[in-house]
Amino acid sequence: MFEKVLKTLEFDKIKSLLLEFASSSLGADKIKSLLPSTSYDEVVKLQEETDEAASVIRLKGNVPLSGIYDIRPHVKRSEIGGILSPNDFVQIASTIHASRVIKHFIEDITDSKDILIPILVKKSDGMSILTPLEHEIKNAVDENGEVLDSASTELRHIRQQLRANESRVREKLEGYIRSKNAQKMLSDAIVTIRNDRYVIPVKQEYRGHYGGIVHDQSSSGQTLFIEPQSIVQLNNQLREFKLKEQQEIEKILQALTVEIAAASHELLEIVRIMGELDFIFAKAKFGASIKATKPKVNDNGIVKLFKARHPLLAMDEAVANDIAIGENYSTIVITGPNTGGKTVTLKTIGICTIMAQAGLQIPTLDGSEINVFKQVFADIGDEQSIEQSLSTFSSHMVNIVEILKLVDHESLVLFDELGAGTDPQEGAALAISILDEVYNRGAKVIATTHYPELKAYGYNREGVMNASVEFNVETLSPTYKLLIGVPGRSNAFEISKRLGLNDAVIEHARSYIGADTNEVENMIASLEQSRRLAEEERLEANELMKSADKLHKDLQKQMIEFYEQRDKMYEKAEAKAAKVVDKAKSEAEEIIHDLRKLQQNKKAEIKEHELIEARKRLEGAAPELEKTSKSVKRSASKHEFAAGDEVKVLSFDQKGHLVERVSRNEWQVQIGIMKMKVKESDLEFIKGKQKVETKPLATVKGRDYHVSLELDLRGERYEGALIRVEKYLDDAVLAGYPRVSIIHGKGTGALRQGVQEYLKNHRNVKRIRFGEAGEGGSGVTVVELK
Repeated sequence: MFEKVLKTLEFDKIKSLLLEFASSSLGADKIKSLLPSTSYDEVVKLQEETDEAASVIRLKGNVPLSGIYDIRPHVKRSEIGGILSPNDFVQIASTIHASRVIKHFIEDITDSKDILIPILVKKSDGMSILTPLEHEIKNAVDENGEVLDSASTELRHIRQQLRANESRVREKLEGYIRSKNAQKMLSDAIVTIRNDRYVIPVKQEYRGHYGGIVHDQSSSGQTLFIEPQSIVQLNNQLREFKLKEQQEIEKILQALTVEIAAASHELLEIVRIMGELDFIFAKAKFGASIKATKPKVNDNGIVKLFKARHPLLAMDEAVANDIAIGENYSTIVITGPNTGGKTVTLKTIGICTIMAQAGLQIPTLDGSEINVFKQVFADIGDEQSIEQSLSTFSSHMVNIVEILKLVDHESLVLFDELGAGTDPQEGAALAISILDEVYNRGAKVIATTHYPELKAYGYNREGVMNASVEFNVETLSPTYKLLIGVPGRSNAFEISKRLGLNDAVIEHARSYIGADTNEVENMIASLEQSRRLAEEERLEANELMKSADKLHKDLQKQMIEFYEQRDKMYEKAEAKAAKVVDKAKSEAEEIIHDLRKLQQNKKAEIKEHELIEARKRLEGAAPELEKTSKSVKRSASKHEFAAGDEVKVLSFDQKGHLVERVSRNEWQVQIGIMKMKVKESDLEFIKGKQKVETKPLATVKGRDYHVSLELDLRGERYEGALIRVEKYLDDAVLAGYPRVSIIHGKGTGALRQGVQEYLKNHRNVKRIRFGEAGEGGSGVTVVELK
């Protein structure tokens, strides 16, 4: 795409914001060179990798990407035989460590199976584990770039001798500064260093007292820094040890450099992949900061943006608009007043398209869709005045001429104030001609204009849609809302009236406006009024629906509580009655036992059959319980119930169907949309089950149809989604499904949260959970039905 178009649409500012989320210079370099792709397959891949990173951030909150350095120059230097510095090794070890940390981080996510991230896993697998090399470097060099004694046995031995020699030199010099003449002959009682040799500061007049070598003097010349003769030999030995130390350090660094050169391929691959991971996660973090979502990507020319915001505007200030093109129409002509938001609308669709093709998520709601265009053209000027000069008109025409040379059916064209800056009649004619030319080539076009002649353009041509930005005459300010299908109208008379212009002057002005123009303006005003009324009625209907839904939920909850309370009371009554019966039987057995005992003792003549009859009389005396709230008896001819039978629940006088037997004398019955447990004694058989197909079927309005195991809500509005969920659950219950899946996508999470909140209170829902890794993860809710 042309660099001028990217600058016009402010893609450079998007990249500047994106840079703030890079964790290393590697990621920053990739951001600086970021350009939108024109390959459909590549854009799909870019969006998928950004979405994986966004899922990781939502799950983990943060990603360990610190400690990454661009070590490519160090590795290249090692390959050509150079010796690396200690600080070079520090950066190499830090980068190896960072790669190991992010690799384990991604492996942990994969092992937990919370989300599927195949692209990130593949990149992570491409990094070699160089832990031995990392440890070798850290054993030789510390974090500050100092070579450690542990780097080699020889270095440790040299440094031990060096420290011992330094101690002797210091001890000798401290003897000088503690002597009785020190205060008189020395400028200061300190041991210092000049030219890497230990010296003492001696006053000029006493230089001959100590002998030795003068290494420096003060600026006044009154103090000489002298190495006394007695320690010259010790300083020479110290110098020799330091040279040996330096030689040994170079030897150690040389050996480590060889190790780096041997692992150069693995190290360069680590750098490449870590840069890509930093870049991918930077895109995801930026998307989260502007509440962006992953758009669907297509190559059939369709663009659908739901509640799109311009990413450079503050979220609490930007007005979100729905913008669609490419399905029923390929051209949109936006009319309306200055500063009404027309240019922002153009830039919003332009920058969202470019961001999506660069692999960035866009500031829209879930379900938005972007086409991959080969070229995006934009003729957008900053000048908003109607007093445009000829040079401005000429510059616009130069841009348009270049656009017309290259535009085709795979292009998106954005025209701002098309044809402005010249004679209105000629400008309008040019605008219509240019639009026709671009439209005939199959490009997708969005154009803004002031010309009233273009208001009729959409009505005269198929595939062209009028639009406008709303203006509030009462407040004399634009609302920045885009109205698709409604052309803009002049508000000059209304604004003038609000500002106090005399009515007579306004009416006189109206007399100069043609009848056709008045009719068009009146028609537009009528359309705007109808739209506002429809919007108000829609909002009112939504409120009523929410109120009705709340009432419906409350009634369901109360009904369920009633049934549960009724069952508890039945169970309590049965338990109490059972205790009474058990007590009566126990007492009867005790009486019979006593009678037998008397018979055996021959104290009473009692026949066995009399005892049996007495027991029967006692058992017959046991109380019978009424199982229902009504004294209703079933038909004498007992029917063997089976699942699917149509029955009547006597206690409620309602018909239903048997779902399954839950115990020896209890069935689960479907009454309308409710399922409940009912005693068999409370059921009356009506007719047997009907033959059904092998597939589960649900019946709605007297006809059968197949019920899917999944409900896809992506792209739905909140209220419409809940209506679909309620209907779908009823159908799934009637079909006898134990479990279904509801696909709501990830996005901002608003739809997911709303759906899950609804499901938690639903009468037929047993429990809910997110989908497993293979079921769609957090983009799917699995519902277990009662």
